[in-house]
Amino acid sequence: MAIGISANRLELLQIADAVAREKGIEKEVVIEAIEDALQKAARARYGAEHDIRVKIDPRTGETSQKRIITVVGDDQEIEGEIGQVQLSIAKRTWRDAEIGKVYEEDLPPFEIGRVQTQMARQVVMHKVREAERERQYDEYKDRAGEIINGSVKRVEYGNVIVDLGRGEGIMRRDQSIPRENFNVGDRIRAYIYDVRRETKGPQIMLSRAHGGFMAKLFAQEVPEVYDGVIEIRAVARDPGSRAKMAVISNDGSIDPVGACVGMRGSRVQAVVAELQGEKIDIIQWSEDEATFIVNALAPAEVSKVVMDEEDERVEVVVPDEQLSLAIGRRGQNVRLASQLTGWQIDIMTESQESERRQKQFTETTALFQEALDVDEVIAQLLVTEGFAAVEDVAYVEPHEIAAIEGFDDETADELQTRAREFLDKEAAALDAKRVELGVEDSVLEIEGVTLAMAVALGEGDVKTVEDLAGLVPDDMRGWFETKDGARVREPGILESFNLSPEDAEALIMRARIVMGWVEAPPEPEYEEPVYDEAEFEGEAPEAEGEAEVEVEAEEEPAAVEETQEG
Repeated sequence: MAIGISANRLELLQIADAVAREKGIEKEVVIEAIEDALQKAARARYGAEHDIRVKIDPRTGETSQKRIITVVGDDQEIEGEIGQVQLSIAKRTWRDAEIGKVYEEDLPPFEIGRVQTQMARQVVMHKVREAERERQYDEYKDRAGEIINGSVKRVEYGNVIVDLGRGEGIMRRDQSIPRENFNVGDRIRAYIYDVRRETKGPQIMLSRAHGGFMAKLFAQEVPEVYDGVIEIRAVARDPGSRAKMAVISNDGSIDPVGACVGMRGSRVQAVVAELQGEKIDIIQWSEDEATFIVNALAPAEVSKVVMDEEDERVEVVVPDEQLSLAIGRRGQNVRLASQLTGWQIDIMTESQESERRQKQFTETTALFQEALDVDEVIAQLLVTEGFAAVEDVAYVEPHEIAAIEGFDDETADELQTRAREFLDKEAAALDAKRVELGVEDSVLEIEGVTLAMAVALGEGDVKTVEDLAGLVPDDMRGWFETKDGARVREPGILESFNLSPEDAEALIMRARIVMGWVEAPPEPEYEEPVYDEAEFEGEAPEAEGEAEVEVEAEEEPAAVEETQEG
């Protein structure tokens, strides 16, 4: 764009109109840019110390140039200040001059040289580019999550630059469908997953591999999804190969899976064609996590699901002949199911589970025989009733042991006595080993550190609270390293204790607080409960120890088992 600064009034407005239409910005923005350019040219002509203001009438194109002068005190330094004059000097020109008064002087028109003209053009171009970028950002910032059409402008190192008409988007290589090639001028349909404000202009990030792209395609093909009768709750994709989508219907009379598939698969096939033949499994979403996981593993049949909610892991048991189907080619089926549900899924066959249970039964039976000095029958009875460790026997309520068929109160007391004696001996042995390894007593005082952990820390050369405070969670839990091109697992000091990242970090933070490296977080203030006398209708609350309240205890199982009949 070229702007002639010496253009007459009509030409100036015509230039502003043309630039505004071409760049899709307001005419006023272009006029302001021209005013700034003329101001810079005027300062170059009259001196940079002058405060010169240029105004262009947007209706007539009339240009006015004024020099603004502000009066300041004689004691004020004006070196480097623009448009200021000391009071004593101002009185030579204006008798009524006083501090703070502002005067305006009209400047005559002047001819602008070639250098000033070029500088003015650069100022206008810069302002116009800034306005154009701001307009693009404002236009697209609220369109994230939409599908947009465009044409391929160019392809750079696998990244596709897309002309969107009033903007430019970029689809990076990892956001395109594998084996999908585009040429300049090709029409393209993509999903806006992010709009970022950057110094070089707004970055409109496009994707054809995003899960939202597939969900929006179904909204275009399935009226029930568009109307909100059917909701797409989750999507997991292996772009260009396979995808899983969980749907639910807000209308009990509409089958969400059937509606998305369409008559003879017409609706789903339209989406598959856009996604370059990507196979799509549409499953029923369920509020029950176990049922949802079973559905997500389709087409494989599931015999049993055992969930560990604390670690968000789930163990799925399938018939032996269904193992390969459940895992999928290169683990694709179980990986997509894990992404869809948000649970880490471990697959095992019925025979593998049976072998593992038998092994656990045998090992726990042998442990009870040795620790409690009982015969095999009694040990097996304890295992069958759900006791998995000596601690369970030692600290459970006595009546739970006495309730086992063939046991009585005397047998329960004797078993608990033997269990506690065994644990005391084991603790003494661990403590002796801790001392032998040189682990200080202060390490045991850190909340969460057990004797077994202290021994493991000592074997890892962590012997003081300072040593513990200097660790990072990976030192405890283990980490992966790449050696000779292979990914190798490096064991952590406390790896056998299966600490979560949060637990490992909490142990280290407690040690750092003891060392004084960090401050302990403030404890929540205790607020005395306030009783409303009207609520008790004249009756005072019972004193502590006087009230008898019966609470029906609910036993919360550690794992949830759900069985689906094949």
